[in-house]
Amino acid sequence: MALNTFIKKLRQENDYSQQYLADKIKVSRPTYNQIEAGKTELTIKQAKTLAAIFGLTLENFLEEKANKITVKLSKAKEKKSAKPEIRINVPQQNLKKFKEVLLYILEKVGAMPNIGETAIYKLLYFIDFDYYEKYEEQLIGAKYIKNHYGPTPVEFTDIVNEMMLAGELEKVKSKYFQYEQKKYLPRRAPDLKDLNAQEIQLIDDVLARLSGKSAKELSEYSHGDIPWKSHQDGEVIDYENVFYRDDKYSVREHQDEL
Repeated sequence: MALNTFIKKLRQENDYSQQYLADKIKVSRPTYNQIEAGKTELTIKQAKTLAAIFGLTLENFLEEKANKITVKLSKAKEKKSAKPEIRINVPQQNLKKFKEVLLYILEKVGAMPNIGETAIYKLLYFIDFDYYEKYEEQLIGAKYIKNHYGPTPVEFTDIVNEMMLAGELEKVKSKYFQYEQKKYLPRRAPDLKDLNAQEIQLIDDVLARLSGKSAKELSEYSHGDIPWKSHQDGEVIDYENVFYRDDKYSVREHQDEL
């Protein structure tokens, strides 16, 4: 694998935008795009910066050797028939933020009768993708796959299981009309120091706009969003596709050209 292909692979696995990495190595986005296309070479300083961002030594980075980032979750005391260790592939720096955003959502709207697990999936998706469209930066940066019911955060179940073991969440079963529903009750307040004012404002905007919809309405709404529409079932949804949204879904503040 060529170095430029390796860089693109690492960027996509970590859900970084080209603009984010371009800013980090102090080049324009078109120049960064040329690096991934193999048409522009990295300087040593730029290579060191990218290696550090991906958690690699410069040597491993240049030799295209990736140390896959995994987060081992704590477990109760193991028994002889213990299950294999849970692993989470969310970039380590975002795992704490995922938990705090989830707790914040539950604190704000979790008690509403329509907010079960399926609705939470969609709220997380729009929080992540709206923030990326508006600011070209990751908020949580979770991975979402396309399925029949809409975008689904891949690591949600493992993270929630870890939080329940830690006493941060409780899962309860309920009914919403005639449908079975999984709900989550927060057992601690979110740690807001992990969220800045800009992030909290966007989360509040998404909740104000979408939390009143039922799970079915949220699923149908998500099916109209370009990132979801442009992928096949089971594929990881590419954050970059938010820049092709239509006016119904776009949250970016476009300025009229003079």
